[in-house]
Amino acid sequence: MTGEITLRGQVLPIGGLKEKLLAAHRGNIRVVIIPKENERDLKEIPDNIKADLVIKPVKWIDEVLQIALQYMPTPVVESKGEPDKSGKGGKGREKAKKPISAH
Repeated sequence: MTGEITLRGQVLPIGGLKEKLLAAHRGNIRVVIIPKENERDLKEIPDNIKADLVIKPVKWIDEVLQIALQYMPTPVVESKGEPDKSGKGGKGREKAKKPISAH
């Protein structure tokens, strides 16, 4: 994945679309999401490569998530526990969370 989004969720154009699509094709990636503003760059892509790819132009991050995720995540509801009196913020918890380990 490469590219940028604005704080409002707009997907911005990328550079090197031809190289990225050729690499996706070589890597047997079949569905490729591209910024809508890069559609004009598709004329540089050989027809045989475009025929093997499903190219999905998007303008907003919501569109990216619908395509890229198998299912949309559901929000986690905060418990109505006692306020945390430790001064560290957050709600009180009966069990400490397991530490996160880096890989």
